[in-house]
Amino acid sequence: MTKELWKGNEALAEAAIRAGVEAFFGYPITPQTELLEYMSRRMVELGLAFLQAESEIGAINMVYGAACAGVRVMTSSSSPGISLMQEGLSYIAASEVPVVLVNIMRGGPGLGNIQPSQGDYFLMTKTVGHGDFHAIVLAPSTIQEAVDLMQIAFDLAFKYRTIVTLLGDGSLGQMMEPVEMPPFKEWPEKRPDWALRGAKDRPPRIITSLYLGADKLEAVNLRLQEKLQRIAANEVRYETFMADDAEHLIVAFGTVGRIAKSAVRQARANGMKAGLFRPITLWPYPEKELDALIAQGRVKDILVVEMNAGQMLEDVKRIAAQRVPVHFTGRMGGVIPLPDDILPVLEALDASGNGQNGHKREMAFA
Repeated sequence: MTKELWKGNEALAEAAIRAGVEAFFGYPITPQTELLEYMSRRMVELGLAFLQAESEIGAINMVYGAACAGVRVMTSSSSPGISLMQEGLSYIAASEVPVVLVNIMRGGPGLGNIQPSQGDYFLMTKTVGHGDFHAIVLAPSTIQEAVDLMQIAFDLAFKYRTIVTLLGDGSLGQMMEPVEMPPFKEWPEKRPDWALRGAKDRPPRIITSLYLGADKLEAVNLRLQEKLQRIAANEVRYETFMADDAEHLIVAFGTVGRIAKSAVRQARANGMKAGLFRPITLWPYPEKELDALIAQGRVKDILVVEMNAGQMLEDVKRIAAQRVPVHFTGRMGGVIPLPDDILPVLEALDASGNGQNGHKREMAFA
C-alpha cells in the first residue's frame, strides 16, 4: 500500500471508518472540529449514521444509546467538551457497553485556548467520570500510530465492553504527515448477545447504571474491578528508544514523546547516555516495564517532560519510589517544548553527577 498525505483529525476519522464505526455523534470544538466535519461527509456517503448534537452532553447520551444496541459508535471532542461528557461516560462505564472516544487536547484550565496541551492526563487516566472505573487510554505520538491505534481501540472496546480513549493534542490533530491507511475491517454481522435489539422472540435484556441497593452496586463494582485487573495484565503498550544503556531516562508521552526522541538523539551525539521511555497506554500505565528499567541499576536519573505542570510526573515518581531522582521540565498554555528546552536540563544533570551533587531540578518550566 502507498502512503498519502493526511491531516491528523481527518486521518483519525477515516481510520475509524475503516475500523468499522457505524455511528458518530458529536459537537464541534477546536482543535478537533475537522474530525467531525470529515465524518459529516464521509459517513453520509457510506450510508452510516452521523448526527451533530446540540451539545456535548447530548452527543454522549446518543453515543450511550447506540452502544446499548451493540452499535460500533464513537464521539470526539476537546478538553472542555470532554468535561461536559463526564456524567454520560460514567453511565457508559457502569453499563459496560463499548465506546470509542477521541480527545484532542487544548490549553486550559477553563476555556483556555485552542493550542495543544497535555493538561487532560489526570482527567483521562484517573477517571473520566465519577465512580471507581478507568477507561483504556491510548496516546499516539504520530498520525500513523493514531491510525493504527484506532483499529485497536474498537477491538478493545468490544473485547472488554468498556470505554477506549484515543488521547492526542492539538498539534497531532492539525499537522499533516504521510500515512498508510489500513484496509476496511470486517466485523461479524451478528450483534453481541448482550445488545438491546428488541425482545419479540426472546426474554428482555436490561442495561442500566442504576443500582439502588448497596449490595447490588458493590457486586457491580467488584465485577468492574476484576475486568480492570484483566485489562491491566494484558493490554499494556509502550516504546523504548536507546534505553538499554541509558543513564538519563526521559519519560514522555504523545507528541512530547516524539520531540523527546529528537532530544535523545542530540544528547547521544553530544556524548550523553540518554534514552526514552514512552508509554502508549496511559491507562493501564506500563508500571512493571518502567520499574524493570529502573531496577537494572543503569538509570541514574529520570526526566519527565510534559505539556502541563507535571501530571504524569506523579505516576513516574510513585513507580521510581525514590530509587533514582525524578526531575521535571514542561511547558503550559499551549506552548510546545522543543529539544532545545530539554537538552539543557539533560546537560545540567550530566554535569552535576547525574543529579546527585547540588542539581536537584525537581521542577522547571522552560
